[in-house]
Amino acid sequence: MTDDAFYLGRIFDDKTAKVTDAPLYYDPADLTTHAVVTGMTGSGKTGLCVGLLEEAALQGIPAIIIDPKGDLTNLLLHFPNLLPADFQPWIDPEVARRADKPLEDIAREAAASWRKGLQEWGIGADRIQLLDEMVKFAVYTPGSDAGIPVSVLSSLAAPKLDWEENREILRERISSTVTALLGLVGMNDLDPIRSREHILLSNIFEQHWSQGQDLDLTELILQTQTPPFDKLGAFPVDTFFPPKDRMELAMTLNNILAAPAFEAWREGEALDVQALLFTPEGQPRHSIFYLAHLSDGERMFFTTLLFSAVETWMRTQKGTSYLRALLYMDEIYGYLPPTANPPSKQPLLRMLKQARAFGLGILLATQNPVDLDYKALSNTGTWFIGKLQTERDKNRLLDGLESLAGGFSRAEMDKLISSLGKRVFVVNNVHEKKPALMQTRWAMNFLAGPLTREQIRPLNELAGARPTEDGGSKPQPAPKPKPSVEAMQPVAIPSDFAPAETPSAQPIQNRKSQIVNAQSNGSSTKPALPAGIREYFLPQNYSLPEAFQYGKKSMPADAKVEAILYRPTLLAAAQIRILDRKYGVDSEIAKAALVETLDRRGVVRWEDFPYAGPPLDKVETMPAPGARFAAMEAPLNDSKLMSALQKDFADWLFRSVEVKARANLALKIFAGPDVSQAEFMRACADAAREARDAEIAKKTAAIDKKIKSVEDKLLREERELRQDEEELRNRNIETGLSGVETVAGLFGIGRKKSLSTSVSKYRMAQNAKEEVKESLDAIAQFKKELAALEREREEITREISDRWGDAVNDIEEVSVKPKKTDIFVDLFGVAWKPHYIVRAGGETLELPAFGAE
Repeated sequence: MTDDAFYLGRIFDDKTAKVTDAPLYYDPADLTTHAVVTGMTGSGKTGLCVGLLEEAALQGIPAIIIDPKGDLTNLLLHFPNLLPADFQPWIDPEVARRADKPLEDIAREAAASWRKGLQEWGIGADRIQLLDEMVKFAVYTPGSDAGIPVSVLSSLAAPKLDWEENREILRERISSTVTALLGLVGMNDLDPIRSREHILLSNIFEQHWSQGQDLDLTELILQTQTPPFDKLGAFPVDTFFPPKDRMELAMTLNNILAAPAFEAWREGEALDVQALLFTPEGQPRHSIFYLAHLSDGERMFFTTLLFSAVETWMRTQKGTSYLRALLYMDEIYGYLPPTANPPSKQPLLRMLKQARAFGLGILLATQNPVDLDYKALSNTGTWFIGKLQTERDKNRLLDGLESLAGGFSRAEMDKLISSLGKRVFVVNNVHEKKPALMQTRWAMNFLAGPLTREQIRPLNELAGARPTEDGGSKPQPAPKPKPSVEAMQPVAIPSDFAPAETPSAQPIQNRKSQIVNAQSNGSSTKPALPAGIREYFLPQNYSLPEAFQYGKKSMPADAKVEAILYRPTLLAAAQIRILDRKYGVDSEIAKAALVETLDRRGVVRWEDFPYAGPPLDKVETMPAPGARFAAMEAPLNDSKLMSALQKDFADWLFRSVEVKARANLALKIFAGPDVSQAEFMRACADAAREARDAEIAKKTAAIDKKIKSVEDKLLREERELRQDEEELRNRNIETGLSGVETVAGLFGIGRKKSLSTSVSKYRMAQNAKEEVKESLDAIAQFKKELAALEREREEITREISDRWGDAVNDIEEVSVKPKKTDIFVDLFGVAWKPHYIVRAGGETLELPAFGAE
């Protein structure tokens, strides 16, 4: 067993019902396939989980610990000196009162008990000291300032994941977050498909997150009243969800902000999982989230947000096979039920399926094995099973375990579980050959029991952890001043606007946010376009403060929008389908370009002008009211050049767009980009295995027939040998008796026996001996032939296996390009790009109203 193995206890002998001296070690890498601890109250479940987390701390493995009952706060109570004075502040005075002893005596007894227990289990003070040095401990109290507060309502930030690549996952996170948020205000059991409230809030989240924009609760409430979109599905927003009803929902959500009881939810440290797992200096942390003070709805809300934050952090990590971090929840009851679907279930299910690849181990504990989704836990690698409350609990657990990875003997498991006592657990680990029975070791931390909210602050002080305002934790950046709601809206043109002077010919280049002096505000008449040239209007996706921000300028207090000026650009967008059934490719790719500086001859390097604005479904068909327009020049006003450019755009897509497919020509296995390397290799291995087995069966059929024939001859010859040997024994006996009778007859004793009879019997005995020798020679020859045939078969099998084994790795990448007929140009024409004409500080400025998000 390696040095980094977890020391969890000692092997327990179920026959003698005694603990042995053999330690039980547990490989921390096994936790990447997750673990479940179950046992009734008093079974020692909490002690086992504390031991697991202690061992993780000793190995420098960071952990996020969800503590619904307050037991896991004991993880901070490690005292290397084991002095009674260390124990005394954490002993419940009620214990001393019931024992009718002074608190000092109870503390001395506790210290003595811990010293003795640790000594019996071979744990010294140096190990406790190491526990204190390896990780930093802290207790967080969401919704309270008793410990380190956590801000979850002031910033519902967009995850740092690419929307296009992770759209399904992020939509699932949005659904869980919205469900939890609505549950917090008493709107439970809403169907995400049928609930208007859920659909509206989910779309607001998606509107922001799809563009990488953070969203806070204030903005969410305001946009509930005035959504940033016109339609939901096929219906206008006001038809789908009337303004009066939206106001009622906004008022309900506003109660969260308005209620003094929720103030603590908006203050404190953000749910930054990286900061929860490591200090700024890189030291591992064990961050405990104390939830005992929260209501069931609040616990569900926070746990769902924390699960989602951990999942997002997980997906930003590189793949690994070692245990990178632990996520532990002390009581999973109600969070992963078999039939219901609470908000916490989906993110937890996704992590149970995918966390292994990222080195995130999930450790779950429960004293209620009946209310568990065993199907969801089917791939859990380790089960620690303690004493159970009822026979029903045991049978439900056994029923559920039968479907788990690795399998087990129900009868053997039933027997083991039935024999369990306190602190004795069955360890069913799929990475081991069979279940083990162990007694848990003595905990290094003082198990004082659940601590109260009032004890959390001194507990954090004991561990050297302080809230941000006390200077102990990593300070969070001060929030930037938020512009008013009006400033966040697209800007309309004043009705009394009058144009000023003459146009600027300088365009705003390529998504680069600039501020230029505006010398002309264009014309109020839009230039006419030749027939056949389509036009589009890009949306105003920058507010005025954002336009100044992207221009790296501070916004003057007197800044005022005087007009919206549209400048012509070239917009091209296409959908490309790449289909090759041979290689298993069926992909759709979207490509778009926005060209702001055009050669008058109509020459464009399309790769230099990628589109990086909001989704193209937000392109408008009408300009802003009262807008101004800049002049249009070639090639945008030349039909022939525009037609040639459209053809050139399609040709460029045909030349440049491709996807990579994998091919194994020897095995005739092909796969497109949607199939992972591991899945492709598995398919190749399966095909090679089938081809190998078929070829071996075909090429060894004749040899197998010969082997069968020789084996049959050998069996017959061995049977004849036994008969010949029996015949020889009988002949030898007869020859001996006949010789005796002949000699006796010569001397007149007994009946006379002729000499010829004796000779005849001797001859028959010799013949029997020859037949035995012939059988032995034949058997030796058959065995020699059989060995030669088996060697020949083995050589054929080895040659075939090696050849097909080499074929598995004979993989090449193939570039698959689209057909010209599979390139569909959706948008091609003049795109009017909006700019703000702003009067500020006595000068007129032009700022981009559209750009990258």
